[in-house]
Amino acid sequence: MISKKMEDFIANGSAIRAMFEEGKQMAAIYGAENVCDFSLGNPNLPPPDTIKKAILEVLDEEEPVELHGYMNNSGYEDVREKIARSLNDRFGTSFSQKNIVMTVGAAAGLNVAFKTLLNPGDEIMVFAPFFGEYKNYAISCEADIAVVPANIPSFQPDFESFEKMLNPKTKVVIVNTPNNPTGVVYTEETIIKLADILNKKQKEFNTDIYLVSDEPYRELVYGDIDVPYITKYYDNTIVVYSYSKSLSLAGERIGYLVIPEAVADFEKVSAGANMATRILGFVNAPSLMQKVVAKCLDSKVDIDFYDKNRQALYNGLTVIGYECTYPDGAFYLWVKTPIDDNEFVKMARKYQILLVPGTFFGCPGYIRIAYCISPKTIETALPKFEALMNEIKEKIKA
Repeated sequence: MISKKMEDFIANGSAIRAMFEEGKQMAAIYGAENVCDFSLGNPNLPPPDTIKKAILEVLDEEEPVELHGYMNNSGYEDVREKIARSLNDRFGTSFSQKNIVMTVGAAAGLNVAFKTLLNPGDEIMVFAPFFGEYKNYAISCEADIAVVPANIPSFQPDFESFEKMLNPKTKVVIVNTPNNPTGVVYTEETIIKLADILNKKQKEFNTDIYLVSDEPYRELVYGDIDVPYITKYYDNTIVVYSYSKSLSLAGERIGYLVIPEAVADFEKVSAGANMATRILGFVNAPSLMQKVVAKCLDSKVDIDFYDKNRQALYNGLTVIGYECTYPDGAFYLWVKTPIDDNEFVKMARKYQILLVPGTFFGCPGYIRIAYCISPKTIETALPKFEALMNEIKEKIKA
């Protein structure tokens, strides 16, 4: 008999992963070329050429026993130092290797941070719409999750609700910008207001409230959009980063935490993250990939590829009559549904279109479309989306 907690995890399994698996089944039935799978944020772009070069260089340069063996649970000191210097050059910060903890991607980074900070009954606060797996991470730590309602149509945080909802149990607030699922980037004005509220509430409650910035899409922004580096605005900030999207390395599971010395109880939080990495079973981030990303800190994927997909999908759907939030970052399109979002997703399956309902992100009435796919998929999908819209219109009339 498995644990009750795991029973609940299975019963409430990720809608995104379920769609992904369904897509593979559909491809076997209808042919992969006829299935339009927009479910999973799995980059269609290959990693930059520098990644393969770096892998070969690391294998050639590093002593095999050391390369494939254990190191400090927080990662190689030289890798962490290189990442710290890169951040300092880019954002005017003053980090060193002691502020960096290498992680098994952003998901592991979030779990390490939560395991370090949270007691049972503490509260994590998120802004709708939010990445649905945050709920599972909270449950795993026996923490409660509080959802600030969506601020439609801007999807910037609803500060009036946020300020009212903060309470002495609030230990962690998560921000995700560029945002999954909307593609919205929080402005500097937004970050300043957020920091002001949190500083006021920390004093009022005489507690520490940690702002956890989940940033796997930081490099995926379009035009001259700027993504504020949040440690510069609020002392109690921990940054979670992953190379899954910025370097198309989703399956390699490599990222890091930034824990600035300004955070409350820095020494204990840093030591706790090191220990959490071990006791959660990761032990350390993959050794080879640590060395590889350290050689590729200035590398990027071709953002123009995603931009062309963004424009083609946004323009194509709005012409048909869909109401879309224009994304400034990430590779997702957030679309309002003319009917219940779960019903819309169900109807879309008839056209071999796979989507994720907004309900999974705590914001019903919308769907998320991942456009990190081939342009051909968008070309195939648009007539299907038009036929779906026509069917819905007929259904509404009837």
